[in-house]
Amino acid sequence: MNDLCADIGYKSINHYGEQLCGDHVDIVEPDESSTVIVLSDGLGSGVKASILSTLTSKIISTMMAEGLPLEECVSTIAATLPVCSVRGVAYSTFTIIHLKNNQTAEIIQYDNPQVILIRDGVNYDYKSTEMNIGGKKILKSVIKLQENDIFVAMSDGCPHAGIGIAYNFGWKREDIIGFIESVAPLGYTAKTLSTVLVDECDRLYGGKPGDDATACIVKIRRREPMNMLFGPPSNRDDANRMMALFFSKEGKHIICGGTTSSIAAKYLNKPLKATLAFERSDVPPIAEIEGVDLVTEGVITVNKVLEYAKDYLDENKYYEHWSFKKDGASLISRLLFEEATDINFYVGKAINPAHQNPELPINFNIKMNLVEELSKCLRKMGKRIKVSYF
Repeated sequence: MNDLCADIGYKSINHYGEQLCGDHVDIVEPDESSTVIVLSDGLGSGVKASILSTLTSKIISTMMAEGLPLEECVSTIAATLPVCSVRGVAYSTFTIIHLKNNQTAEIIQYDNPQVILIRDGVNYDYKSTEMNIGGKKILKSVIKLQENDIFVAMSDGCPHAGIGIAYNFGWKREDIIGFIESVAPLGYTAKTLSTVLVDECDRLYGGKPGDDATACIVKIRRREPMNMLFGPPSNRDDANRMMALFFSKEGKHIICGGTTSSIAAKYLNKPLKATLAFERSDVPPIAEIEGVDLVTEGVITVNKVLEYAKDYLDENKYYEHWSFKKDGASLISRLLFEEATDINFYVGKAINPAHQNPELPINFNIKMNLVEELSKCLRKMGKRIKVSYF
């Protein structure tokens, strides 16, 4: 095993006038050394396309995760899904990216736009082998992974963008490659890259997409540990043990909460320096402790981070808020969403008397709920999470 990992993100827009998307992305991890990503595009649009693509991706990802051969996956799909009465085709198109041991990527493609690989900042032409399964032409590639590789899988709604509007024949593959090459060096996460790409498709469609459009980005990067301390321990005698464990961990260190930061400052024998500069009115100001990467307020700040995390997994529309601002919530969001791959939470279970005022919408449970919900969101982002309570 190496210390590489995959950052995976995707974004879809629906065919104009449709409430459901005819594309579907499914990601499964049968074990720590394997990840299967399937992007399927159902025939047509709307409800039928959504059902076709969802079934296709679920069947393929489940069977691939169980180690079944590709031939069996494809024949099962052909036998399971209904035949389109107009086109006479039994299932949707699909792209499979199977990551093995973070060392190789097996790419299997049927009728979707060919996966783009950006390596060293430019397009990389990889080799493909053509297979015939049940009369269908399937392309298969095996690629040895390198750090900073970016794989771009998409449905045909992306190259169709702008037909008859911005372009006569849509957004050509070489133009999409040029677009990705221009934004790849900016260091965006996979989710943000997919958002940028699909937003450009939406713009080319004039805000009225003529097809469902989905982009799924897989970005290969090195593992980056991160540690976050939130709240003092329920037993004061555990403070030194909690701090010793927290500061012994490799990676950056974030401390949330006034009392918690005071305990940390005492443990490190360093002054806690408060700042009065409010970056924004709804998030309290940050502080500083020598030896700590970031010190913020507790519940209010973490609640804002959770809000950003939920949006990041959905439309990612708040990206412009947290991607450059310097308030505590924005700084934490950048560290957790963009930098970290492995996050250790150290959560103190002490009850804050200030939170027991019945007039305030804050109680002991809210801290536990915040950590639980934020952990769920971060896991959905593909982060490895460990939570320790004190």
